[in-house]
Amino acid sequence: MELRLIGKAAPAGLIGVLATALPAMAADAPAPSGANTAWILVASALVLFMTLPGLALFYGGLVRARNVLSVLMNCFAICCVASLIWVTFGYSLAFDGTAPFLGGLGKTFLADMDAAMPASGLPENVFALFQMTFAIITPALIIGAFPERAPFAFVVVFSSVWLVLVYLPAAHWLWGGGWLAAMGALDFAGGIVVHTTAGVSALVAAVMIGRRKGFPHELIPPHSPAMTMTGAGILWVGWFGFNGGSALAADQSAAAAIIATHVAASAGALTWIAIEWLKLGKPTSVGLVTGCVAGLATVTPAAGYIGPGGAIVLGALGGAVCFQCVLFVKQRLLIDDSLDVFAVHGVGGIIGSLLLAVFALPALGGKGLAEGMTWVSQLGVQALAVGVTALWSGAVTWAIVKAVNVAIARRVSAEEEYEGLDLSTHGERAYEIG
Repeated sequence: MELRLIGKAAPAGLIGVLATALPAMAADAPAPSGANTAWILVASALVLFMTLPGLALFYGGLVRARNVLSVLMNCFAICCVASLIWVTFGYSLAFDGTAPFLGGLGKTFLADMDAAMPASGLPENVFALFQMTFAIITPALIIGAFPERAPFAFVVVFSSVWLVLVYLPAAHWLWGGGWLAAMGALDFAGGIVVHTTAGVSALVAAVMIGRRKGFPHELIPPHSPAMTMTGAGILWVGWFGFNGGSALAADQSAAAAIIATHVAASAGALTWIAIEWLKLGKPTSVGLVTGCVAGLATVTPAAGYIGPGGAIVLGALGGAVCFQCVLFVKQRLLIDDSLDVFAVHGVGGIIGSLLLAVFALPALGGKGLAEGMTWVSQLGVQALAVGVTALWSGAVTWAIVKAVNVAIARRVSAEEEYEGLDLSTHGERAYEIG
């Protein structure tokens, strides 16, 4: 076959140079993995499906009918703005280079993507796509702390700034070669980067924005438990991509993470409704799916490091501890974290992030700890990572809410809250009767 350059025959000397150079180049460059690439593309779609429509429906069913459309709008808008931030500079700040605290700007607009990343054989833009779906769902989780009273403009601006100032540094510290990763901290799929950051930030924001009218004296029931169960089912399936995709390979490690995810969700759901049945007299649909999510959040940081037995224990612990935390936050602290973001996602993620130091031990069916670590030293590093990330998330969230509130009120008027945000903000209703 005749080698051609821009339609012209190449000189014989150039052919000889290329013939000599190409084998060396091929030997140096890792070959792309078709199997891994296909799996991570599917996993990316699954994680996006968790936000749209999974989380939107899960949250939407839990609020009153006059606010359900506003919750869906928030999730969709956050997806849009987070995607643009991620592609323009977010991915670069999280994953460009191995500086201790923040990445560089060498990969803005996804420039200079590697054809195949050395460890996984993934094209780097596939990895960037997968990570983008995590950057979308994390700020979307937070809105569950203050639905029905935060203005749409405030939610969009707050979420955008939060993504840049909280999520990007945390992602770099643990996943982008930053200082916590260098210390040996482990976070398989986001117990710290996703759930701790979102949970702590949600609690701070809920306190600052304030309670819904009527809380805690009036019962504010979910308007559609069926919608919430539908959203939870989508979340459960999507979590296979969330945790299984974090293996970055189509192999037994991904399968092990998915198995751990599934049994933890099952254990969390059953534990929650068992406690609910004993304490309240009835097992509820909302309790079942909330326990499922608690189990999922708890196993997320450990899914790739533990065996099925450890996953069942973690899921059950998540269901039990998060149930008590929901009661403590709402009944004792009187904080209107409306959809229990801190008590379920934050507490669950923290539990799993700490206890992976135990359940990752080979003696307990795990895959082992970071190099050179004992379970005690690993626990210490995990506690440091959780504590620093929680402190950063809380402090920066407080500053963001204060700053955004200067330009955009963080709460709608009493009349708008009474009327519902669907009509007062968007001029639409989720349900038209008659």
